[in-house]
Amino acid sequence: MVAAILIFGLCSGVFLSVLVGLLGSRRNIGFGWAFVLSLLFTPLAGLIFVLLSNPLPEGAERKYGCLGYIFGFLGILLLIALFFFVILGIASAAFA
Repeated sequence: MVAAILIFGLCSGVFLSVLVGLLGSRRNIGFGWAFVLSLLFTPLAGLIFVLLSNPLPEGAERKYGCLGYIFGFLGILLLIALFFFVILGIASAAFA
């Protein structure tokens, strides 16, 4: 049970950090820095850093770089793994 809670906490933290990174892609901080700051501190602290940075000028392209695709893909994989572990936990509890 403790392992499931730990996995859920880690997966949700990474997922929230990806969301903060996506918000940061529309600002000068960019996706990569917003994501890294969210992982190092907390997603809430990362969100504060993102909101304190200046927005990109109108018509400017989002600042993803290769980090956006890599972390977005990893975030989706972790979310799928989370659902897989939840379903396994429900199934094992039903048959126990």
